[in-house]
Amino acid sequence: MPKVKTHRGFAKRIKVTGQGKLKRAKAYHSHLLSSKTPKMKRRLSRADTVHSTDAKRMKSLIPYL
Repeated sequence: MPKVKTHRGFAKRIKVTGQGKLKRAKAYHSHLLSSKTPKMKRRLSRADTVHSTDAKRMKSLIPYL
């Protein structure tokens, strides 16, 4: 059986926690920040986890992490 290649673009955007969950950054925090409230910008800067229904499909992209 050949090795499975890691999807490098995805691997750079995700981290795996100790419990095996996938940690990701939130969207909408890169530009047009002057119109967003400080509370919203603070909330968007924090990391979030990938939803459990998507995690199984995404883990196939990073088989060795």
